[in-house]
Amino acid sequence: MKQNKKNKIYIIDVTNRDGVQTAKLGLAKLEKTMLNIMLNDMGIYQSEFGFPLTKHETNYINANLELVDLGLISPMILEGWSRALAGDIEESYKITNIKHWNLSISTSNQMTDGKFGGKITRDFESKNKPSVLGLMADAVKTAKKLGALTIGVNAEDASRTDMDFLIKFAKYAKEHGADRIRYCDTLGYDDPFSIYERVKTLAEEIKIPIELHCHNDLGLAVACSIAGAKGAIDGGVDAYINTTLNGMGERAGNADMVSVILAIKKSSGFEGNYKLDDRIKLKKAWKIAKYASYSFGVPIPVNQVAVGENAFAHESGIHADGALKDRRNYELYDFEELGRGEDEIIDTGRKITAGEYSGIKGFRNVYGKLEIEFKDDREAAKILDLVRYANVHTQKPLTSYELRFIANYPKQAKQIMTVTP
Repeated sequence: MKQNKKNKIYIIDVTNRDGVQTAKLGLAKLEKTMLNIMLNDMGIYQSEFGFPLTKHETNYINANLELVDLGLISPMILEGWSRALAGDIEESYKITNIKHWNLSISTSNQMTDGKFGGKITRDFESKNKPSVLGLMADAVKTAKKLGALTIGVNAEDASRTDMDFLIKFAKYAKEHGADRIRYCDTLGYDDPFSIYERVKTLAEEIKIPIELHCHNDLGLAVACSIAGAKGAIDGGVDAYINTTLNGMGERAGNADMVSVILAIKKSSGFEGNYKLDDRIKLKKAWKIAKYASYSFGVPIPVNQVAVGENAFAHESGIHADGALKDRRNYELYDFEELGRGEDEIIDTGRKITAGEYSGIKGFRNVYGKLEIEFKDDREAAKILDLVRYANVHTQKPLTSYELRFIANYPKQAKQIMTVTP
């Protein structure tokens, strides 16, 4: 197979927008911030980091945008999600200054009929009713007018949308200023073969980059994501795959980020033939997967791709013997590539932690282990107060990542943890 050297595959992680919509679960704003920092460190292209119109997100969003200006989250792009309604965009700009957007509206007959109840048409069938095309175009124009630098337009339920209308919708979005089209397999309905053909056709017709947003209702989210990306690149455009950490998301979840990256880098049809964004540092995978598991409170399955406890475990005599002779006999990639295998220090004696009722001596002990010193008691007391609030905020013992962030960025930490009804 001839390598496509022109177009690339980029990762847009949507954990902080779609992953946090996992039923009965969620993340504290501090935890979402830590994930943004870790995603940036991993070399991810973009994080869909929240809902600008949602008031309890305002301080978190604005503080994270400050972290972009300070260079802590850079070069990764922070992008907000919104309904494709001009009014929502206008209201969002009154409380935030987001420069990158994904604007979403349903495109299938099922959803436009089932959700909108006949109040909205898909095309311009009626002069007395708004249309999907018209609402989307107005939202894109409004975002551009208010200063948006990039806009992705989301075709919700694209996999159940007839191709003629999907192409028309995408072309109309492009004409009005959209930079990318997000093909949403909202119900996980596609299979790898159907999504490849549909996305390739779409790419050839519209000639702008395509995002793949796949859900895992049939267990095919990763397979469909890379098949769709192949379709986009074979159709002549860049591909952007939406992922979440550990596959979190509504219902059966979204495409797991680490699995997607490995599938592109290591599978027989992709390795050497399709180019992944070269900024990605797979060695950060282990740390970020573990932190996501801790923050969501969801254990990583033992057989999870790459980061599960058994991902490199061998018990069968033949397998164990073969792996010891040459790891390539039974291991497709190395555990070291994922950041696994590094020594961990485990305290087995006295342990002092920092929490909502910590005192100054215990607090100094904790930060001393992190090799962080304070210039005086006043500064230490200020950070201690923030650490207490953070413990209440997350309702979990704070990690070393969180403690370091609070000490180094106290102003933004305070803002992130502030929610005013």
